[in-house]
Amino acid sequence: MQENSPEIIKVIGEQGEEIFMKLQEIVTVEDKDYALLSVVEEDTLPTSDDDDDELIIMRMIKTDNDCTFEVIEDDDEFNMVANAITDADDLDEE
Repeated sequence: MQENSPEIIKVIGEQGEEIFMKLQEIVTVEDKDYALLSVVEEDTLPTSDDDDDELIIMRMIKTDNDCTFEVIEDDDEFNMVANAITDADDLDEE
C-alpha cells in the first residue's frame, strides 16, 4: 500500500452484508496492529476528505498472504488503543 493513496477494503457485517471502508491509518499498540477505518457508500473513494467521518477501530490479524479485521470486544483493549491514538494526535498538534 502506498502511503498517499487510501485503500478501500470490504468487510462482512454481522448480518452478512458487505460494508466498504476506507483505511485511514494503521497504528501499533503493544505489538498489535489496529486499523482506523471509515465507512464509504460504495467501493470507490469519497470525493472529499471529510474530517467528520466516524472512525472505527478494528484489530488487524495478518497471515502470510491475507489480513482480517476483528471487532475489539474487550473494553480495556479498546480504551488502550483509543488513548494511544488520542495521545498521538495531541503530539501531532503541538
